[in-house]
Amino acid sequence: MQTNIFFTADHHLGHANIIKFSERPFESMEEMNEELIKRWNEKIGKDDTVYHLGDVSLGKPDFTKEILDRLNGKIHLIKGNHEYSALRAPERFECIKDYHELYVEDESHKMGKQKIMLFHYAMRTWNGSHHGTWQLYGHSHGTLPDDEMSLSIDVGVDCHNFYPVSYEEIKELMKKKKWTPPFAPRN
Repeated sequence: MQTNIFFTADHHLGHANIIKFSERPFESMEEMNEELIKRWNEKIGKDDTVYHLGDVSLGKPDFTKEILDRLNGKIHLIKGNHEYSALRAPERFECIKDYHELYVEDESHKMGKQKIMLFHYAMRTWNGSHHGTWQLYGHSHGTLPDDEMSLSIDVGVDCHNFYPVSYEEIKELMKKKKWTPPFAPRN
């Protein structure tokens, strides 16, 4: 199984007002930026794979590039609605996409791999949603109630103590869901 895969979203680096808007526990933008970098690098090694599901930074392009250069990992960007500056540093990303269908090798899965739909926005249904495909999203900063009947999770930093979330952690969260295939025979 591939183990060093992480997911995150909505850092909003360089965005002072996000502290108020999302009730983040930081005294200043600088404190928030430094703590988000610290927590990222505590969890992610330089060779780990990270899927960032949008809204990396609202800071200026030079500021954003400096921050991106301080973050560990091979970062894949799934574009959010605040990517002006991040898109000015395309060399820092392994790829940049609007959405991505990811397959993670997982021996415990009946097919030997787990399919995951990555998109900045939450969806009610997605390709493969009726067959156990997960959907990971950001954008909502924890304001959407979790749907226990849906295999979708907000991976934004506001929902996970400002840390990225590993594939294994997502898998454990998905196991707690009450989702059942909609077209399967019911007893």
